[in-house]
Amino acid sequence: MTASTGLSPADLDAEVVELLPMKETLFFDLNVSPVIAVNLSLALNAASIGSVADSAALQEILVLQQ
Repeated sequence: MTASTGLSPADLDAEVVELLPMKETLFFDLNVSPVIAVNLSLALNAASIGSVADSAALQEILVLQQ
């Protein structure tokens, strides 16, 4: 194909057209992923009178997405 001759019927026949999904289909496309969150903490105050036990917890979050 050259610029001076334009498109030939063979060029037009070689083109492929694909329709896009409906707008509603694109709007309601949900991405759902399971989320797992775990907090673990342990404080022990045994056999001691008047003492204080303190504990801090770290949170681990796991998201599985495909």
